Amino acid sequence: MSHSRWMYRVGAVTFAAAALTACSTGSDNASSPATSTGTSQSAAPIVEPLVTTYDGGLYVLDGRTLEVKKDIPLGGFLRVNPAGDDAHVLVTTSAGFRILDAASGRLTEDTFPAVDAGHVTPHGENTVLFDDGTGEITAFDPHDLGKGGLPPTRTFTTPEPHHGVAVILSDGTLLETRGNPDTRTGAVALQGDREIAGNRDCPGVHGEAVAADEVVILGCENGVITFADGRFTKIASPTPYGRVGNTRGHQDSPVVLGDMKIDADAEHERPEQFALIDTVTDQMKIVRLPAGVSYWFRSLGRGPQAEALIMGTDGKLHVFDPATGDLVKSIAVTGPWTEPDDWQQPGPAVFTRGDAVYVSDPGTKQIHLVDLAGGTVTESVTLEQTPNELSGVLGHDH
Repeated sequence: MSHSRWMYRVGAVTFAAAALTACSTGSDNASSPATSTGTSQSAAPIVEPLVTTYDGGLYVLDGRTLEVKKDIPLGGFLRVNPAGDDAHVLVTTSAGFRILDAASGRLTEDTFPAVDAGHVTPHGENTVLFDDGTGEITAFDPHDLGKGGLPPTRTFTTPEPHHGVAVILSDGTLLETRGNPDTRTGAVALQGDREIAGNRDCPGVHGEAVAADEVVILGCENGVITFADGRFTKIASPTPYGRVGNTRGHQDSPVVLGDMKIDADAEHERPEQFALIDTVTDQMKIVRLPAGVSYWFRSLGRGPQAEALIMGTDGKLHVFDPATGDLVKSIAVTGPWTEPDDWQQPGPAVFTRGDAVYVSDPGTKQIHLVDLAGGTVTESVTLEQTPNELSGVLGHDH
């Protein structure tokens, strides 16, 4: 299985709230302690590590039992993303992207430096980091992470710094966004130093996902653009304003799940609809949630059969058929909740990996493991601190 199945299945990999500022780190932890407590380094590896942040540190959990295996103190607002292999997670700090050896529960000192660390995009043999502060792109082979220290890297630079994202495809093509600190306009595809395709009809470009046959989607404020077979295609929103900013793909599905905001004048829209984008027919379908139910940027996920998952404010995980948009089932997971006004504050988050679907519940300080097929919560753990971001390693079969 390629990494494309996993890179977009995390609230933090496409990773963003409605505004540009929703992905800035806002952290200040360069001098925070790196010590950790709990199991010793000689202990058995943590099984299928799951990582959640809290105000003041990180918990590393056993992905099957949800037992907390490590509590790592670290100050500042923290973000976590899969590093691209089965053992490591990248922690966003004020200094850059810091390597967490999640399998051993050890936060290393090894950091990919960044002025303003932004998106992390694992795909295939490349994990790509974007520095919003400089526009610099850093790429490395995630399989080199287990060799100790920082792996060898390749770097690329966009013309102007912006809140951007980049991905390297299996043939070596580099897709990167274009913009500046005030405006983001679209993306280009590069082979070496040569631009092979470009599209500037993507205002507010944000977020990325990969669908079946390695079709890449980038969200816009008027729909999305896709890249496949060496060219970009515009898929317009059926609404005058239709902002897609966070997307989730699945390697076995041509359909990508995207959030959808339709009120251009809203200061803080709480969407009650989402988008299903078919990369074969180049059509976008808008699907409404049950009446009165909304969601936020950490609510999206894809199930093992490519199910489209939305964690609603009614406390239920809503499972949709991605091909038809039909609601298949709704699974009670948490109590009702309200999206916080500040995107950095805790709210329910979804992380999926293989057959496992994890949901955090900051209201009760819990993490839940959900069985989609059975429609039940099979494991839960109550933490000492309130969980915020939720992520983990990709697993052996990615």
